[in-house]
Amino acid sequence: MSQDRISPARGVDTVALDWALRMADPARADWDAFTDWLEADPGHAERYDRAAATLLDAEEALSAQPEVVAPVAIAPEPEPVRRHPLRWIGGAMAAALIGAIGVSAWQDRPQPYAVETAAGETRRVPLSDGSSVTLAGLSRVELDHAEPRRAVLARGEALFQVRHDAQHPFTVQAGTLALVDLGTVFDVRMGGQTRVAVAEGAVMVDPKGAALRLDAGQAVTVDGSRLTRSAVEPEEVGGWREGRLAFDGTPLGVVAEDVSRFLARPVTVAPAIAARPFRGTIDLEAVRRDPAVLGPLMDVRVRQAATGWTLEPRE
Repeated sequence: MSQDRISPARGVDTVALDWALRMADPARADWDAFTDWLEADPGHAERYDRAAATLLDAEEALSAQPEVVAPVAIAPEPEPVRRHPLRWIGGAMAAALIGAIGVSAWQDRPQPYAVETAAGETRRVPLSDGSSVTLAGLSRVELDHAEPRRAVLARGEALFQVRHDAQHPFTVQAGTLALVDLGTVFDVRMGGQTRVAVAEGAVMVDPKGAALRLDAGQAVTVDGSRLTRSAVEPEEVGGWREGRLAFDGTPLGVVAEDVSRFLARPVTVAPAIAARPFRGTIDLEAVRRDPAVLGPLMDVRVRQAATGWTLEPRE
């Protein structure tokens, strides 16, 4: 869920209401996340009870006749005990609830969702404000329909193409690193190192701390609390969408991590050479056909195993 909040409109607890609605709909129910939310604060259970009771009252008021449902045999499976036997909330129920709590409060309630990619997969996610996020393989971005100008990159790599709005800046959270768009196309990579590279416009990195501005053709690598600025070719930013990865002094361990996002099986690096810097451009299609091409390119030995490939020092 996005941040916990109660709408000032009529004192509506939009977070608890959203949970009650989600858990009443079998298609949306997420028991693991719901249990985490309940356990995060002792008061959450009481808030959920109130919201669920409100929905039950509304449901009973709208139901002129009892609903008859044919029995269906369902194999039992373990799950947390449901606090209320709510059914799916239909269109009439939603309309009544919107009228009861106000349109603005309904629209402002958290509406989180996440998009993930598998290894070797890329996916473009259009956003309602005209921006878009393109995910590399093994990546996850967390979004909220109620906050279209905010994204959380949970893992992997993503290219953000942002429609600039000075009054409502687009923000990205990548681990502990906060980014603010200044009219931008930029790439964010997480892993052994967090790296931000700008193709167009500008990005403000860590606005409440270092407040480092990156313009087109600039990048920053974050290693712990240290930020290192460098130059990049703007056309190489997000080059993975065209099947190439460019590196300039990047440790082999990080290179292998990046390459692995685009392969069916991972590439790992022997500890003895993990910190060795690599400069060059990798053709991802060639690597997909035969990962052994990384050997002469990186001056390493490529050992194949059942689970993937390992880069080792040449003997």
